[in-house]
Amino acid sequence: MHPVRSVALVTLGCVRNEVDSEELAGRLSAAGWRLEDDPAAADVAVVNTCGFVEQAKKDSVDVLLDVAELRDDADSRTQAVVAVGCMSERYGKDLAEELPEVDAVLGFDSYADLSTHLASILQGERPESHVPRDRRTLLPVSPAKRQAAARAGAVALPGLGELSDASLTKVPDSGPPVVRARLGSAPWAPLKLASGCDRRCSFCAIPAFRGSFVSRTPADVLTEARWLAENGVKEVFLVSENSTSYGKDLGDLRALEKLLPELAAVDGLERVRVSYLQPAEVRPGLLEAIAGTPGVVPYFDLSFQHSAPALLRRMRRFGSTDEFLALLDRVRALAPEAGVRSNVIMGFPGETEDDVAELERFLEAARLDVVGVFGYSDEDGTEAASLPDKVDEDVVAERVDRISRLVEALVDERAAQRVGTRDVVLVEEHDDEAATGRTGFQGPDVDGTTRLDLAADAELPAVGALVPVEITGSEGVDLIARPL
Repeated sequence: MHPVRSVALVTLGCVRNEVDSEELAGRLSAAGWRLEDDPAAADVAVVNTCGFVEQAKKDSVDVLLDVAELRDDADSRTQAVVAVGCMSERYGKDLAEELPEVDAVLGFDSYADLSTHLASILQGERPESHVPRDRRTLLPVSPAKRQAAARAGAVALPGLGELSDASLTKVPDSGPPVVRARLGSAPWAPLKLASGCDRRCSFCAIPAFRGSFVSRTPADVLTEARWLAENGVKEVFLVSENSTSYGKDLGDLRALEKLLPELAAVDGLERVRVSYLQPAEVRPGLLEAIAGTPGVVPYFDLSFQHSAPALLRRMRRFGSTDEFLALLDRVRALAPEAGVRSNVIMGFPGETEDDVAELERFLEAARLDVVGVFGYSDEDGTEAASLPDKVDEDVVAERVDRISRLVEALVDERAAQRVGTRDVVLVEEHDDEAATGRTGFQGPDVDGTTRLDLAADAELPAVGALVPVEITGSEGVDLIARPL
């Protein structure tokens, strides 16, 4: 009898990668692998890398090197280290040549058969490294033709297991399988709506290595939502590269509006949250569905990136300060206490001081709850990398610092404006003295949190409990609340 093999998955990057890791965990568990939390306790460590921006790539390399050192640790069980994920997909053989410490660099096409690859590595073999290609070429240009091609196994779609493995389409009458195993116990979980992106933002490399936009069917999303609820999840966080495109390849641009009430009605789910809305594609009906569907939190993750019109055009995006403020007015007319988060890029080629001033005007008027501020850097294969009028690195750094300081003051002010309002906190963690969670207007991981101010003799609410509260104070972007 062969000993049970063990594997640990180390996940870097965004919540979409977390879904991919849990799909891999589900596949490996079904193939007989024991899942370990600690890489040092596993025969194989699989690192799900991020390849979005330069800093993320550096972080991925650092983690791969750190994990590779476990093979020389007498107290470690680790025999092999494998790189998967976006950085592996994007750079493949080049990454393998630069990191001989890693036993294999595998792309998305290897996910369905990862168990076989890992077993061969433990036997001393070294699989051929992934050869990168533009994944947009693997599916039809017409969105209407993509579903059939995807279900025929034409392309691997990470996180969409039932589409990316043709063998899984032979399902029982009870419905499609869930190709996923939870790697944590948080009371919330990301749930993928779609994979890929059809937009051509000039600074973004994601479509080239994630591929064209492909929606999951509503039935598949609902099946996984029910499975998550059965496994203790109270809040699902709908993720994709562009949630506003959901359904366009299914022949129904209102598919998300129709899906949200069905998700909110799933037994055991208490909250549904939507992420990554492209401002240029937001429809009035979608705003109304997010703001007005019971069980769906009024939370708007709007990717503005900037607000200076000419600069947005160079980014291959659309909008302006006044158009974005009008959109926010529509959101708040529907849900006055809605949470709104966004990101901005500083130092994009051609950005002027006037552009920065225009962004400041927008931010000061927008009353956003959270804003991520990023400095521009050239990304391989993007249009922006070849644009003229590059902004000096020291100027980019100065602008990032300037806008970051403004944003910090503004989001602190916005948090303070929440004092006196009421909401519901999903408890995510607690110790012997305090409980912390998130309100409906706070998203997971990257937004602020809310600490419950409990009476001295009060019982600590359980993780996963939903506690009605009144906001009583703020500490920067974080809040303090009194249970009602």
